Amino acid sequence: MMMSVDTDLFRVLADPLRLQIVTLLAKETLCATHLVEETGAKQTNISNHLKVLREAGVVETEPCGRFMYYRVRPEVIEAIAGQFADLARTARATAEANLKRACP
Repeated sequence: MMMSVDTDLFRVLADPLRLQIVTLLAKETLCATHLVEETGAKQTNISNHLKVLREAGVVETEPCGRFMYYRVRPEVIEAIAGQFADLARTARATAEANLKRACP
């Protein structure tokens, strides 16, 4: 059976603001205040998105004094990228073999 893309994780990353947060955190470990400054989003909105990303395992936290810093877990991004790469290889092989199901 072919591996399918993790739809829950894809849904989490499909949100434009969450994807922007992940992109920023891939470049630098930041706190919520930095993310508010970088995105222009409200603090509560950033906090809600960070909670979703944390619960999905995309980001991890590091307490630093009274602040909480966030960073991307690269293995999670690598896993979904690998799933898409597998899907692309399957699609290429299907196209090259000209596989198609006959209509009834």
